[in-house]
Amino acid sequence: MADSPQPRPGVLDIAAYVGGEAKAAGVDRIIKLSSNESALGPSPKAIEAYKAAAADIHRYPEGGSTDLREAIAHQFGLDASRIVCTAGSDELIALLTRAYAGPGDEVLYSQHGFLMYPIAAMSAGATPVTAPEKNLTTDVDALLKAVTPRTKIVFLANPNNPTGTYIPASEVERLHAALPASTLLVIDAAYAEFVNRNDYDAGASLVDRSPNVVMARTFSKMYALGGMRLGWGYCSATVADVLNRVRGPFNVNAAAQAAGIAALRDLPSVRRAREHNDVWLPWFTAELQKLGLTVNPSVANFVLVKFPKAPKDADAANAFLQSRGILVRKMGGYGLPEWLRMSIGTEEEMRLVVAAVAEFLKPS
Repeated sequence: MADSPQPRPGVLDIAAYVGGEAKAAGVDRIIKLSSNESALGPSPKAIEAYKAAAADIHRYPEGGSTDLREAIAHQFGLDASRIVCTAGSDELIALLTRAYAGPGDEVLYSQHGFLMYPIAAMSAGATPVTAPEKNLTTDVDALLKAVTPRTKIVFLANPNNPTGTYIPASEVERLHAALPASTLLVIDAAYAEFVNRNDYDAGASLVDRSPNVVMARTFSKMYALGGMRLGWGYCSATVADVLNRVRGPFNVNAAAQAAGIAALRDLPSVRRAREHNDVWLPWFTAELQKLGLTVNPSVANFVLVKFPKAPKDADAANAFLQSRGILVRKMGGYGLPEWLRMSIGTEEEMRLVVAAVAEFLKPS
């Protein structure tokens, strides 16, 4: 007999998720570009709503997030009864996996997909399975080739983090059409608000036509409420019923609900954030390319940048930038050790990063 409580088999095999760095020793100012947070920060109205909620923090939140669901439904033209709000989209991913997969089942995702997918799978006792990508982009044929009778969930990050790439709506439709009706397709559209492509769809229309599709969304990116941990899913009535059975009864706190509603209603704030990204994403990409670096095409609010071999490799670049208070994201955990991911920040931050990278790349 063990001399202490033991976790279920497989739990200790999970590589814990490590978020983007937030601190650097010995610097006066931090430029945090490691977590794909909004460059402009939250809506002032969301901040006001958050502060106003302080007086009632002794009360439990409204357990069904009813007002928030109605606000989401109004904003996106959806059925509020089929929206489930969660403590970030991470919780939605975990709930779906726990509810629909377990020991002996498989959870499928693309090669460089979001690390929470395998963590959620292994936490539920299921087996994570990856399919190769093509040019750092989801390959529908590769995903379909990896589907087996044990595949319970397919996670599709679209756009994908960390690559920044996406597949068009026609490819998502083709993927779904070839999946068994018993397999759940989860379209993780965390960065949907940033995408400016005519052939892109976040997934709501497919949800409305298909009982085995879920669209996952978040308030952490465009709406800049990462600290509030607020996400939501849109799904069939059957899946919504399952999620409401397994989620905590008060899983979304009152301040997050209030801030989320205010953020949705502040359309000028959302427009400014989108317009900012539309300017500085291509500018930053072009400037890094001028320095001779490979920048993967991105439709989100970050870029994936490839560095040359040592001594000017990604690890050296990360250390150099960190010494100047610029925090970016190393990609070794995603199987991309030659790359760094950099979020789009303010104009000043972007210019400072380009100057720092140029300095790093200068011949010794």
